[in-house]
Amino acid sequence: MSKEKFPSEKNLDEKETASTPEAAKKKVTEDKEAKKDKEAKKDNHGEKLAKEIADLKDKNKELEDKYLRSEAEIQNMQNRYSKERAQLIKYESQSLAKDILPAVDNLERALSVEADDDVSKQLKKGVKMTLDSLTKALKDHGIVEIEAEDVKFDPTLHQAVQTVVAENDDQKDHVVQVLQKGYQYKDRTLRPAMVVVAQ
Repeated sequence: MSKEKFPSEKNLDEKETASTPEAAKKKVTEDKEAKKDKEAKKDNHGEKLAKEIADLKDKNKELEDKYLRSEAEIQNMQNRYSKERAQLIKYESQSLAKDILPAVDNLERALSVEADDDVSKQLKKGVKMTLDSLTKALKDHGIVEIEAEDVKFDPTLHQAVQTVVAENDDQKDHVVQVLQKGYQYKDRTLRPAMVVVAQ
């Protein structure tokens, strides 16, 4: 009986011939190239991730900066609103006071008229009571008369309507006559006093 090789043995022989040194080198080279490709893909992926992380960090910094600016702007708006509100509250009666001052002037003019009979005297007494209550209400709300008679002229409080020659050196730049009373509301001049100043 002749010795024939079984198919499995044939395969073994082929495998043995396949594992020749050239084939082994080829296989090692292919393995190295596959490994390099794998590492290159890994490096590429790493670079992509690093770039994404850097982009996200930049975006985060930008958003944080915008957030801080917005917070500062909101804080500034709140401070500005608080100041404006405080100013409004502080000077809330200013426009009403300006409207009332002409009425006070008219009542003072009415009191300057001489009363010779009983009816006129009674009327004058009523006008005086009205003026007193009005003046008290103004004072209660921080509206006071500007002192003008015989004081040094102050352009923030007085309005010089006329000048006269000073009788002596002490009278120079001083108010010698008040033509219309001035009023001050807290630290603001509502209406400057109209005065005559000695020069």
